[in-house]
Amino acid sequence: MHKAYGTTLAAVMASAALLTAGCGQGLLSGDTGSGEKKNEPIVLGMLIPQSGSEAAIGPYMSNAAQLAVDEINAKGGVLGRTLELKTADDACDPQTAAAGANKLVTEGIQVSIGGYCSGATLPTLPIFAKAGIPMIIPAANSQELVDQKLKNVFLINGTGTQQASAAASWMAKDGATKVALMHDNTSYSKDIAVRTQTLLDEPGGPETAILEAVTPKESDYSANITKVLAKKPDYVYWTGYFQEGGLIARQLRQAGYKGKIMVGDGSVSPKLIEIAGPEAATGLYATMTQTPDTLKGAENWIADYKKKFGTDPGPYSNQAYDAVRLAAEAVTKADGTDGQKVISALEAIDGFSMFSGPLKFTPEHTLSTGGFQILVVKDGKFALQDDLQ
Repeated sequence: MHKAYGTTLAAVMASAALLTAGCGQGLLSGDTGSGEKKNEPIVLGMLIPQSGSEAAIGPYMSNAAQLAVDEINAKGGVLGRTLELKTADDACDPQTAAAGANKLVTEGIQVSIGGYCSGATLPTLPIFAKAGIPMIIPAANSQELVDQKLKNVFLINGTGTQQASAAASWMAKDGATKVALMHDNTSYSKDIAVRTQTLLDEPGGPETAILEAVTPKESDYSANITKVLAKKPDYVYWTGYFQEGGLIARQLRQAGYKGKIMVGDGSVSPKLIEIAGPEAATGLYATMTQTPDTLKGAENWIADYKKKFGTDPGPYSNQAYDAVRLAAEAVTKADGTDGQKVISALEAIDGFSMFSGPLKFTPEHTLSTGGFQILVVKDGKFALQDDLQ
């Protein structure tokens, strides 16, 4: 689970200052030590949803990444070189994502720092692996990403396994007895639902009332909701994205459901509250890693973001910001952008300060500490309910 937020944030900002100060020194010669000229930018690539149903998330991630790039460049860059951010649309669609990954490879990126939808991120893994490009994934977190066992892939968001554990723990703590699990059959959503079901099936806790799959991008889920309500659950856990999550929450209430509703991290967006409406959204729970709203002591960082972009940061802003900082740290430790050396540097990271706490990767390249907390919608926004410490 996460460390205390106030001390974590202070450590993050102190680490950022040390990193950028050190990076500005560069090398004495015009060469970085890997055949790359000192005046060439270090190019980071970010695949994010810029179109489609999840497009609202894209700007949160790219803006935060650009904020980190600009801060590092203002203090001298990395190894005396500037950082440059290139983005491409994945539309949360596998084919679009594969095309976007190939585009970024052609454009010469040296580290990938994107990935929001797991189903769209999966087909990009072999593309970046073949090109020898390290991947720091800030948001996508299906266990399927880990199961590919690719050496170049690192996740800085909690995994589906960790999210399922948080969900099951919270529902048991909150007194749930019968849980309806709803997913959209995508890699990310089904993974969390099935893993949660496995935990719920263990003796002594809530039981699974139904595991119900819906067809995404529809407007009417009444048939699914009728099947769910026939099982009389006192908890419904939706593990898909916010577009469907908002509709399902609203239609559950319209159908007379009085129990509790919880959603997965793909649904944590102001858009869910907007789609569900204030009555259906109020009191809705969510499993989620840290968001800007739940980071204690993040006021200055939020103010910097808002000053630059004219809007508040949103879900996965802090993870995207940290992905850039981590990429800069790894390139610094590798003394250049050679892919294998950067991968080795990432594997050796031990204690690098991020919003989620000091970073150390497991042998599977997932977070060794850090995970999920429970949010609740009140006063029209997601707020911290329980940090599950």
